[in-house]
Amino acid sequence: MSKLSAGRIAGAVEKGICYGVLILMALLPTADALLRPFNIAIPLSRPLLIHLFLVAGLFAAMLTTRAKDHISIAITQYIKNERVKNTISGITGLISALVVTVLFWDSLSFIKYSLAGRTMGIIPDSVFALAMPIAYGVIAVRFAIGSRFDRFGRIQWILPVLAIVIGTAAAIPAITKLIWGFDLPEAFIAPMNFLYDAAYYAKLPIILILIAAALIGTPVFVIIAGIALVMLQAAGGEPDAAPIQIFSALTNSEIIAIPLFTLTGFFLSESKAGERLVAAFRSLFSWIPGGMIIATVVICAFFTSFTGASGVTILALGGILYTILKEKLGYAEKFSIGLLTSAGCIGLLFPPSLPIILVGSTTNSILYFMGVTANYTIIDFFLGAIFPGLILVVAMIIFGIVASVKVKIPVEPFKAKEAGAALKGSALEILLPVFLIAGYFSGTLSLVEVSAVSVIYAFIAEVLIYRDIKFKDISKVFLKAVPIIGGILAILAMAKALSYAIIDSQLPEQFATWMQHTIESKYLFLLILNLALLALGCVMDIFSAILVILPLIVPLGQVYGINPVHLGIIFIINLEVGFLTPPVGINLFLSSYRFKRPFTEICRFVLPFIAVQLAVVFLVTYVPWLSSFLPSLFK
Repeated sequence: MSKLSAGRIAGAVEKGICYGVLILMALLPTADALLRPFNIAIPLSRPLLIHLFLVAGLFAAMLTTRAKDHISIAITQYIKNERVKNTISGITGLISALVVTVLFWDSLSFIKYSLAGRTMGIIPDSVFALAMPIAYGVIAVRFAIGSRFDRFGRIQWILPVLAIVIGTAAAIPAITKLIWGFDLPEAFIAPMNFLYDAAYYAKLPIILILIAAALIGTPVFVIIAGIALVMLQAAGGEPDAAPIQIFSALTNSEIIAIPLFTLTGFFLSESKAGERLVAAFRSLFSWIPGGMIIATVVICAFFTSFTGASGVTILALGGILYTILKEKLGYAEKFSIGLLTSAGCIGLLFPPSLPIILVGSTTNSILYFMGVTANYTIIDFFLGAIFPGLILVVAMIIFGIVASVKVKIPVEPFKAKEAGAALKGSALEILLPVFLIAGYFSGTLSLVEVSAVSVIYAFIAEVLIYRDIKFKDISKVFLKAVPIIGGILAILAMAKALSYAIIDSQLPEQFATWMQHTIESKYLFLLILNLALLALGCVMDIFSAILVILPLIVPLGQVYGINPVHLGIIFIINLEVGFLTPPVGINLFLSSYRFKRPFTEICRFVLPFIAVQLAVVFLVTYVPWLSSFLPSLFK
């Protein structure tokens, strides 16, 4: 069998397992919801779903590595010299291979000792957890293979192999535990103590090196994992410490909705749902001055709320909306591109927003670790985001309408027949959020069931009814969704380990005490927080920021008496605007790619919209009632 055919078979097996598990994750909760009125329960459905989520997350991460799509800062995009770029890419691959090799060995130790005796029905937990060493082993090898330096000729394999060897050496605590358990031979005690002491004294330099590696494009999940591993080892932790948190993160029932909502979003974006929604909203609002602005902002918010990725909205809808705004209605290019770039992220404040789910889950975990009694649910965070989200949408619409009146964009007469036909054509997409929100907030469906139903609903609508997506093309939807899912869940898993390491080090409490003595005013603290989060949003994706930075912020919120829901909404809305903030806001690059305009021009185009969104950010920050009223009303 040739290497090529073996690689294809391996790739097909990976995809088959990942896609199959995601389908089961959608079918199982949907079946539960349908059978509940008849008092029929599927045996072990919840624990099975949780373990399927673990497998899906790890195999999605494998496929994301294969596609070279892991989330990274990648400042190397500014470098024009291809040889320099390739060298940097090789270095990041070596670092990634080294770090993930340590995770491979640590996860083997975790399975042997931390999961002993645990079962899911009659199946040992370790059977599902084997996905951890399998995934990390494959990912490490792929990073190593991708880091070959071709100009080295026959010896191009030396550095990749060396990275694996060094990673294995760094995992000696896990390897010795695998061999001897807790009864370490006396001859190994001194070398083992040396390794832990070395980690303690080298902790800061290694962390600084990893941060520098992040800036040259090393995947964010690798950086987070590396920092977590060195912090835990420096604190004398067992090699199982990081895998325990990774396993915990990928068996957390609250975030199972993330991959399912992402999949729903891609069924919508890969179909003609966007075109139907544009036609419907255009027919409804085109008779109003600036009516197409209303349609644009609402449609972008709709798509982003499902995908959780504002870049997907820009790429999926940017073309059709730009054509209507500029070429058919006559809006200026500067205005059209600025609006589409900035509107891409406002849906993050509406259900079923993935960042809100993650902020709610993470906040509750941190408060639990701190010993604070927390009675906030994901519903509280959804409710808290509604008024800020609506204000942001209205502010963008008002700005757009003012601009429309100023340049005298012509309006179109309202045609009831056309509007009715367009509404009928897009009825299924329009009703999707209505059904889901009603099911969730009425208590009929759990969050996981809502996400599962959304996938089935989108599949039926786009594949069976509208037939925009052919059966043979369904795999293409998964192919585009899985790298997003894998990238997010890889970061989420590692960030849980880093959050644990940070909290275990008591750094948040120490930082909170220092801040309290340095800055007495709550309002000054909020201003500093605004500025810091805006800067953070420039260089870090929202999922990494939530999981890495929120553990530092939540204790500060407690010190200054800030409601956790209000703090969570501040966090999200600031990072939203950070996506648009030059010089490295991610939406600016995606817009430059989509509209084929120079990056510097895109930066100029979005400035007026950034000003509008910043005004809303400060309003939401300093008027806590906006995010606390609805949660308190429904308590």
